[in-house]
Amino acid sequence: MKRLALILLVGGALISGATVYAHHSFAATYIVDKEIKIEGEMVSFMFRNPHSFVQVEAPDDKGVVQRWAIEWAAAGQLSGVKRDTLRFGDHVIVTGNPGRTVEDHRIRMRSIFRPKDGWKWSGDFQ
Repeated sequence: MKRLALILLVGGALISGATVYAHHSFAATYIVDKEIKIEGEMVSFMFRNPHSFVQVEAPDDKGVVQRWAIEWAAAGQLSGVKRDTLRFGDHVIVTGNPGRTVEDHRIRMRSIFRPKDGWKWSGDFQ
C-alpha cells in the first residue's frame, strides 16, 4: 500500500511540474522591454481562461487601421472586470508590449483606458 501511495505521489508531482512548464513565455511572443500605445474602437472582448483577449481596430504606426489582437490576463486575475465591462464600439486606449512579429499586430496588455467614463485597468500578469 505504501508503495502505491509513493508511486501516486511521485506521479502527481511529475504531472503538476509538467503543467508549469507547458505555459508559454511572454518574452518569446512579445518584446517585454518595449511599450506601445494604440487608440481605437473595441471589436471584441473574450473574457475567459487561461487568457482573456481584446480586439481593437486602431491605426498602426503608418496610420493604416489594423485589427489588433491584445492578450490579457485570465478572467480570474482581472479584479473588477466582468464579462460586460467592455462592449463593441467602446473607444479605448491600450498600452502594452508589442508582438515580436510586427505584421501580427499583437500586444500584451499593460493598461486599458475608456475615456468616455474614465474606466481603467492596469497591472501585470503571468
